[in-house]
Amino acid sequence: MRMDKRSAIRTIAVSALVASAGGILSACSEAKPSFTAVDMTGANYAKDFPLTDQFGQKRSIADFKGKLVVVFFGFAQCPEVCPTTLAELAEVKKALGADSDKLQAVFITVDPERDTPEVIKAYMANFDPTFIGLRGSAEELAAVAKDFKVYYKKVEGATPSSYSMDHSAGSYVYDTKGNLRLYVRYGSPAKDLVADLKQLLKSA
Repeated sequence: MRMDKRSAIRTIAVSALVASAGGILSACSEAKPSFTAVDMTGANYAKDFPLTDQFGQKRSIADFKGKLVVVFFGFAQCPEVCPTTLAELAEVKKALGADSDKLQAVFITVDPERDTPEVIKAYMANFDPTFIGLRGSAEELAAVAKDFKVYYKKVEGATPSSYSMDHSAGSYVYDTKGNLRLYVRYGSPAKDLVADLKQLLKSA
């Protein structure tokens, strides 16, 4: 009888441990969301963007604590990639519904020579008046682009003022605490970004 009792106790203890471990594993799997965009959590770059907005105010990621931030590099005379991306971000913001005010789009110009504060202000207003456009000196832009691992290059045109700009086309997403979380490739469906942003808000 003693052996049976010990066996029973041992069986109960093992079952309790298995159940406990299963609960821990389940909690861990629930805590780690699965994103459509590239998960950049823990990346040691693209930390900040100390540049000036279209209203003359110096900005940084810390200014947007409590909001999801999507950062995109481009220029106002961009023929396709930039307007498409900004239009999609406006669409994404609307799709968030009641949480739309928790999304902040940040556009960083790679063409500060032509993209004056007035030009950027008008350009942002074409998509959403709450969008922030940033610019800096050639040196400031170079430093930020290097930190983000962003490529950009001036492509000469027929006249000195008709040049174009080659540049990286992806977007960077920060969570409400200002941490880099996602990299969104150009051309990704807007609905996928909406779903990813909702996951980030849920885990905030």
